[in-house]
Amino acid sequence: MQPIGIIANPASGKDIRRLVAYGSVFDNNEKVNIVRRLLLGLDAVGVREVLFMPDYFGIGVRALENLEVGLKAGFLDMAMEGIQDDSTLAAAKLNELGAACIITLGGDGTNRAVAKACGDTPVLPISTGTNNVFPAMIESTLAGIAAGLLCTHPSFRETCVRRMPRLDIHNNAKLVDLALVDVVTSPPGFIASRALWDVSSIRDIFLARFEAGHIGFSSVGGHLGLAPRSDQGLHLVIGDNGREVLAPIAPGLIRWVKIQSCRPIDPGEAIPILPTPGLAALDGERELVVKAGDQLTVSLNLDGPQVVDTSETIRQAASEGFFIKPIVRS
Repeated sequence: MQPIGIIANPASGKDIRRLVAYGSVFDNNEKVNIVRRLLLGLDAVGVREVLFMPDYFGIGVRALENLEVGLKAGFLDMAMEGIQDDSTLAAAKLNELGAACIITLGGDGTNRAVAKACGDTPVLPISTGTNNVFPAMIESTLAGIAAGLLCTHPSFRETCVRRMPRLDIHNNAKLVDLALVDVVTSPPGFIASRALWDVSSIRDIFLARFEAGHIGFSSVGGHLGLAPRSDQGLHLVIGDNGREVLAPIAPGLIRWVKIQSCRPIDPGEAIPILPTPGLAALDGERELVVKAGDQLTVSLNLDGPQVVDTSETIRQAASEGFFIKPIVRS
C-alpha cells in the first residue's frame, strides 16, 4: 500500500495581513490538533503508513504523542531550512516515493511551493493560511478519511481527483516560476513584507481562477459577474477610466479596485509583463523581481496539480457501502 504524505507548514497563517487586515491566526498548536484528527481519519480507513515533512516546530512529532493509531508514521530524510523550499523538496521526495496523496496544511503560498514538485501525485489541501482560494476550509477528520480512501481504493482517483489550472511565468521562453491562483504586478520598490494588500500600487492582475465567493485578488475577477470557465484565465489591467469593483482582497480588507480593461487568457497564450522593471506577487506574495530588459510573460497552463475532491470521495465511498459494517450471521 502506498504511503500518505503530510506537509504541514509551521509558518502559514502568520504574515503581515494579520496586522493590516483581519486574517485568522492558525497557531502551531492548533495545527498539531488538526494533524491529530487527520491521522485518526487516515487510520480509521486502513492507511498503514504516513510520511511527514520535518519542521522546526515538530508538528508531526507532537501530533503523534499519546495518539492511539495503528498506522506507521515516519519522517522524510531531508534538511530543514525553515523556508518554503522545504515544502517543495518534501513534495519532490513524496512524489519519488510514490505517495498516494500529499496532504498540505497551509495557504495558497504553501500549495504553490508543493505544486512545483509534486508531479502527478494528488494533493489534498487543508486551509491554514491567509488567502485561501486553492486550499479548502475543511475539517481534517474528513480530509483524513478522503485521503485514506484514495490510498486504499486507487480506483477512486479516476472520479475523485481533478486537475487544476496554473499560471506559468516565463523569461525569454524559459519557465522561471508559477502561481496557482494569481499573479499581480506592481512598480519597482522594496519587497519588505512579501504580502501585497495596497491596491493603489497594482498594475496588472492575471488570474487562473476567478469564481465569485473567493478571497484575495481572484475576487476582483470573480465580482465582475463573468461566467468562469475551467479552460480560460483572466487578465485585468488596473487603472482609471474603467469600472470599479468592490472586492475582499484579504480577510476584512474590502476595497474598490479600478479596472481599465479585462480580457480572457486562453491556454498557452503568452501575455507580457510590462512595463519593466517591477515586482510580481505570486499567489499573494511578492517574490519575483522584474528587472529592466526582462522579457517576462504569463500564460495559462491547464496541466496544473491534481487535487482531491474530498466531498466527492466520501460521497462515492458511501454510495458503494464502504462505511456499512457487514452483517455476520452465526
